[in-house]
Amino acid sequence: MSVELLARLGGPIATGGLALLILASPRQVRIAGLVVMAAGMALFVPILAPSGEGARLAGAAVVAVVLAVCLGVLFDRRPWALGVLALLAAPARIPVPVGGEKANLLVPLYVVVGGAAVWLCWSLWRDPRRRRELGAVSWPLAGFVAWLGLSALWTNDPERAAVQLAAFIVPFGLLAVALARLPWSERVLAWLCRLLLAMALLFAAVGIWQWTTKNVFWNPKVIADNTFASFYRVNSLFWDPSIYGRFLVVAILVALTLLLFGPWRRLDVPLVLVIVVLWVGLLFSFSQSSFAALIAGVVVAAVFAWRRRAGVLVSAAAAVLIMLGIPPTKSEDAGASLMAQSEQGLNRATRGRFDLVKYGILIAVEHPVAGVGIAGFEKAYRERVDVPRRVKSPASHNTPVTVAAETGIVGLGLFVWLVVVALGVAFRGARASTPTIAVARLAAGLGLTAIFAHSLFYNAFFEDPFAWGFVALAALAARESGPDPFSGTHVERT
Repeated sequence: MSVELLARLGGPIATGGLALLILASPRQVRIAGLVVMAAGMALFVPILAPSGEGARLAGAAVVAVVLAVCLGVLFDRRPWALGVLALLAAPARIPVPVGGEKANLLVPLYVVVGGAAVWLCWSLWRDPRRRRELGAVSWPLAGFVAWLGLSALWTNDPERAAVQLAAFIVPFGLLAVALARLPWSERVLAWLCRLLLAMALLFAAVGIWQWTTKNVFWNPKVIADNTFASFYRVNSLFWDPSIYGRFLVVAILVALTLLLFGPWRRLDVPLVLVIVVLWVGLLFSFSQSSFAALIAGVVVAAVFAWRRRAGVLVSAAAAVLIMLGIPPTKSEDAGASLMAQSEQGLNRATRGRFDLVKYGILIAVEHPVAGVGIAGFEKAYRERVDVPRRVKSPASHNTPVTVAAETGIVGLGLFVWLVVVALGVAFRGARASTPTIAVARLAAGLGLTAIFAHSLFYNAFFEDPFAWGFVALAALAARESGPDPFSGTHVERT
């Protein structure tokens, strides 16, 4: 049996197991889902394992299993250690060989997810209660991940499909279930907020230092682009300036939520100072997608804070953020191109994104029902466009377009259902909750809003562990507010 066929079969098996874990109530069925998921993940190994590295991979697997068991024991004794370690590991991407190339993957976070899987299995075995931790999000999430896995059967790129499923969809889905299963703790959530803001301040300080010293780490493409650009982009300790910017946006919105909706007045001045420092760090990323995400989050926060009076303030704030945050373009005629009505002008103004989105829509129209399969966008695009060699991996830069092109109208419908329900769980009834629960739900909602807005310009919604974490936080806070009438299953409060 070929490695490609194994990878294709691994898709529906792994995501089918994950869907069982998310949806099922009996513990025996959920544990069976974990076993099926692990079996599906094992089918990805032949296509992803670099050749000639069998002994090293076997040793790494043994170490990973030992670490996962140790972390599982830790999480059993201190459940919220899972949240702390997941947050610490979320930004860390390490270049590793995958198949025939290298990819920057969240290796430390995968170790944490392994521990979460061990703890979740043990916790389910001992817990006779029937519940869906993700509440109302369970059905759309299970349906979407199952359809993604099923599309691996007809994808035009099984190797990239295996990477997408094994590195992001399946592990992060399991992590979301484990995080939503944690017992509610206001004290630990407060410490997680402090940790997030401390990490963001560190990253912002490094970014500001990079801008003042003109010294960028890791990424040779950013270094080369800075040589010819009229502005200097920084990436802090991240590989990509846009990922760095997105992290700071999430932290800014969490701080803004505490400032606007928290009952702790003594924190107002420190939070304002934190927001200012993070905004300066964000400015030097020159990430247009990150500023668009920040604007979206600020607009929603203002609506919740001031309702009808928010209009003037939001408009002024958005205008300032747009003028100060959008970086200059490399071309002197960028202003003219922005005003141009031709496709060529629009493409120059958007740095090639217009063509990517346009052809992504065409791919979706040509494959309306099922798409070209998960991770199939690049090959389908290259079949239609003569891509320059310097462009290593063309992507649509727009998650909904990518979802439509790769999974068709079915996948797009499931994705829209998932986003709407997740935001509904976060925002619905948040103002009527206790202050801490309201802050948690609003922070989750604003974070999801920002990540979704960011994904309209930078296709990485499901690759961002914060998106899954915020879904879990929204479900956890909603569960603490009381039984969720939309989940279809009674959820006992812990």
